[in-house]
Amino acid sequence: MTTPLHLFNSLTRKLEDFQPVHAREARVYTCGPTVYNYPHIGNMRAYVFADLLGRTLSWKGYKLTHVINITDVGHLTDDADAGEDKMEKMAAERAQSIWDIAKHYTEAYWADVKALNIRQPAHWSVATDYIDEMLEFAESIADKHCYELESGLYFDVSTVEDYGRLARAVTEEGEGRIDTVEGKRNAADFAIWRKTPRGEKRQMEWDSPWGKGAPGWHLECSVMSGKLLGFPFDIHTGGIDHREIHHPNEIAQNQAFCGCGSLGEAANSGARIWMHNNFLVERSGKMSKSAGEFLRLQLLMDKGYHPLAYRLMCLQAHYRSELEFSWEGLEASLTRLKRILMGVANTKARADALPKEPEGGWTLGEAHDRIGGALLPFLARFDEAISDDLGSPQALTVFEEVLGMKKMDPVHKLQVLAAMDAVLGLGVMTLDRAELRIRPKGVATSEAEIEDIMARRKEARAAKDFATSDALRDELSAKGVEVMDGDPLGWEWQL
Repeated sequence: MTTPLHLFNSLTRKLEDFQPVHAREARVYTCGPTVYNYPHIGNMRAYVFADLLGRTLSWKGYKLTHVINITDVGHLTDDADAGEDKMEKMAAERAQSIWDIAKHYTEAYWADVKALNIRQPAHWSVATDYIDEMLEFAESIADKHCYELESGLYFDVSTVEDYGRLARAVTEEGEGRIDTVEGKRNAADFAIWRKTPRGEKRQMEWDSPWGKGAPGWHLECSVMSGKLLGFPFDIHTGGIDHREIHHPNEIAQNQAFCGCGSLGEAANSGARIWMHNNFLVERSGKMSKSAGEFLRLQLLMDKGYHPLAYRLMCLQAHYRSELEFSWEGLEASLTRLKRILMGVANTKARADALPKEPEGGWTLGEAHDRIGGALLPFLARFDEAISDDLGSPQALTVFEEVLGMKKMDPVHKLQVLAAMDAVLGLGVMTLDRAELRIRPKGVATSEAEIEDIMARRKEARAAKDFATSDALRDELSAKGVEVMDGDPLGWEWQL
């Protein structure tokens, strides 16, 4: 029996049954990156979470339409409606075209998405592709909800009900984090359209009824989510930092555009459910992009860690819990992933045939149809865990229980593991454990050279020629290779 899917709604602050707007469909919008710099691993946690959500919806049998936006205009250096445009600032610093900056960092982000085995969404929506739609949206709400200042068109938050309910941060003085702009009616009012200052020219600017300029950051997400998914859609996701300013402003725009009332009816916000992952915490302070060499996925790979070890690290914590990053924790996740891949490899070696993935991918229904007997209770427990607000830590435990079962038909066992991994996204059916050996940056020794020395060392040890064995071990150590005699995983060496 299928367990109902319960998700935590940040707007109502409670667990709710997932009830799709359109029968058997799930429409999801995820706030994507501002492509002015490389994403750090804290940014990427949000997309691992959104991917887990999407995979879970597919597992439950829903037809998923997932949209992730690319912000290439409008996001200021301070999320609280102040500072310079991040894209313009980086283009000026690099003396490059803003379009080249956007292209480079979009491709870098997509490389991280691929490395983390995050599924492709139905749409990558790029902000500058929707300027006409943004102008139409802004014009439709301007008379009732906006006012014009010298710096641009501003949204009056007092014109919609329950502004700030998502953040739960509104006081009598308004949202305290937002800087004052001269002439604003309310502290929390925000820009819908930013005019280019007199005497200046932006690389990205367009004509509008309020003068030449560019859209505000919040406007683009309202426009693209409504255009591609329709209001109301099912789920809007993002990092917990978006819960305080960006998403409340999106909601206000959605209310204005739809002529909606109170947020007591969650659908009036534009989405029925708002979901936010918590922060990744790194104590050294290297998570911030302003800190110079910040922690990005490529740095992990440069140090020899497979990116899926980081995905596993994310899955080991509930998405609403803070996750502390440490190199020791990442090493433990890599070891856990090695154990999983060894277990899968051993099961494959005993199987007469490998299971074929269903044409539409693994779902709970497909798994029930193909698998019976003693493994069905494990499927039910896995489904119960993942249906409880994406309980990935508990789901991983069930997965590893199945992996550790000795007296079980290996083909059926592989089918269950493949079905569960369709949700977890660790790629265990195709990933070879040797692929987990990533060459750290600066190590020139080839695997063939290492394996040759290891083979000679084994011969020396078998012949009890310990002097030669030790010399070969020292030779490997000088090349940056650690020999792991007696390693229970049988890994033998690592870079």
